[in-house]
Amino acid sequence: MVPVTPEISDFELPNVGVGPDPLSLSDVDTATDFAVLLFLRDYHCPKCKTQVESMAEEARRFNELNAAVVPILPEPVERARSWKENFETEFPFPLLADGDKRVAEAYDQPTQYGPVGSLHDLIGRLPQSLVLDLRGEVAEVVFTHRGDAVGDRPSVSELIDEVESVQESFVFDCSLVDC
Repeated sequence: MVPVTPEISDFELPNVGVGPDPLSLSDVDTATDFAVLLFLRDYHCPKCKTQVESMAEEARRFNELNAAVVPILPEPVERARSWKENFETEFPFPLLADGDKRVAEAYDQPTQYGPVGSLHDLIGRLPQSLVLDLRGEVAEVVFTHRGDAVGDRPSVSELIDEVESVQESFVFDCSLVDC
């Protein structure tokens, strides 16, 4: 189980993609070393679809890094299922439905336009991407990109580079491992 910290909250959401339904962050923690959480804007956002399609094209690379890509769509299950079915490419990872937006709020997904923006995701919600290092006893946020505009999101290569740099920073204790 992922320990709860001020930055990281365990969660369980309905999953309309690959993997168990529902899917929790603890499930991801037991299966991988890293989680790449993509907090999407809404069902209608074309930039979200483009981002997820780009991630799908590089799914094998994330898998080689033992990193799970986990898009989180702030929509009910049926809308998330419909959103996924509109992709031309195979959907190789989970897609979580956060209909009540409680996980997005727990992870402080940015919004714009104050109270007006909070009324509708299409005008208010902004993208956010996180990379979590799940290898230690306590999960750690090692990268955060909080979009300040609809199209402000990291590239796939930037997310891969972030996972690689953290993975490479791991130092073996030579008293426990033959170095």
